[in-house]
Amino acid sequence: MRTSPQQRLHDWLAAPAYPWITGGAVTAGAVVELIAIPGGVTTTVGALVSAASLMWRRSFPPVAMLTVAAGLIGFAGDVNLYVSIMVSGLTGCYSLGRNRVLHPALTVAGGALGALCVNLVHINTWSRMDLPVPALWERGSLSLFAESFLLTVVVFGAVMMGDAVRSREETRIERGLAQAKLIAMERQQAAEAERAAIARELHDIVSHSVSMIAVQAESATYTTPGLTPAARDGFQQIAGTARSSMAELRRLLGVLRTPQDGTGPAALTAPQPTLDHLAELVEQHRAVGGTAELRITGERVPLPAAWELSAYRIAQEALTNARKHAPGARTVVEVDYGADRLLTLRVHDDGPGSGAGPGSRSAGGTGHGLTGMRERAALVGGRLSAGAGPDGGFLVEAELPWGSGRAVGDEQGSRA
Repeated sequence: MRTSPQQRLHDWLAAPAYPWITGGAVTAGAVVELIAIPGGVTTTVGALVSAASLMWRRSFPPVAMLTVAAGLIGFAGDVNLYVSIMVSGLTGCYSLGRNRVLHPALTVAGGALGALCVNLVHINTWSRMDLPVPALWERGSLSLFAESFLLTVVVFGAVMMGDAVRSREETRIERGLAQAKLIAMERQQAAEAERAAIARELHDIVSHSVSMIAVQAESATYTTPGLTPAARDGFQQIAGTARSSMAELRRLLGVLRTPQDGTGPAALTAPQPTLDHLAELVEQHRAVGGTAELRITGERVPLPAAWELSAYRIAQEALTNARKHAPGARTVVEVDYGADRLLTLRVHDDGPGSGAGPGSRSAGGTGHGLTGMRERAALVGGRLSAGAGPDGGFLVEAELPWGSGRAVGDEQGSRA
């Protein structure tokens, strides 16, 4: 995309090499001018120092005070005003205002005092050159100070121009920050609207379906004649699972409907499941016809909430996968609290393993459950592997380091 001349000029002025190029150019001009019109030692040194110091005016803005001071001293050493001294002095005053090294009033006052000193030096020089110089108490003596007045006006204009540019730049930055804040607020509002829409869809579709499952399961125990006690317990288990799902769904809807800025009503919250709830999870697996065993080794150590929840959800998904792909298989859930701050979770069943043919659990699977388990493990810096067990069947193994801050890479399993 082509840039405008104004943008190219702005980019050039903002380039790091700009002060060095311009300062070097003014210094070279001062050398040429001093060769063409030789001046005294004071004028020569003042002109060269004033011009050369411009090269550091951006990296070290206070150097502009040296630029102005050297320019005034160089002008005081000769009644002739060199162009290089005028350019460097104006640039120095602009830089002082642009970077606000001092308050503009102090900068202008200092420049006016310097101009007055230069003017007094010139008055003394004029008297030594036998020029008609009226005494300070005589009529017309105020005209001798026209030089200091003119220099003060020039200093005032350069400083105010630099300060105006600085103010405009600050205003532009503040406007940009305000615009960015407005965009962020609009995005947050759009995200909250989307969250509310998702919450409505979950409530209208999923909540209705799950509540119907609970109602129908409970009604079946009374409306279906000839049910055995085991069948009645099965229907009650279905109803209880549906009610539990409804409770979790309500908490999720509360989170989705709560604004992120905390201004809305508090979401419905409940304690997240931990490893202490694994026994209940295994019991639920048995209640729906599965065979499961829980084995815990090592000393129970309370882990951070993220680790507890991740381990619980991984075990929950692994048991659900076992019921789906290997119904009736014997499942063993092992939890090992390692001494090296490593929690190891294994869920192994003796059903068909990965890739065991058309009847295997991998046939036609989407793999979303495994992807979710791997993401949960990676979230706490752990790894998860899934595939055929060493003695057959299927094995899900997760290693979750806690307290050490180390991350373990995720191993890809072969389960689909």
